Amino acid sequence: MSNKPISDHSAVNADLDEAPPLTEADWQRAIHRVGLKPVTTPKTEVTIPLDADVLAWLEERASTEDYPTLINGALRDTMREHRLEERIRRVIREELHAG
Repeated sequence: MSNKPISDHSAVNADLDEAPPLTEADWQRAIHRVGLKPVTTPKTEVTIPLDADVLAWLEERASTEDYPTLINGALRDTMREHRLEERIRRVIREELHAG
């Protein structure tokens, strides 16, 4: 271990230069994280136009989360609600036909 102070960046850079290069296998084993939480599904980047009022709503909340997280959460909530609605409709149809 070096006796050089931590603020000496040349010592840090020397250690990084000695690191082996990353291989494709290393990247395959890598875990994508947001903050410290692992992200289980890969993200796909898209570009969409947003209405001004939607953008304003996002900007009001952007201090606590970033835009993609807010949009993804809102869409995921909509997906869950849609699944629940479809499930309820199916149960009602089945009950109506059974009686």
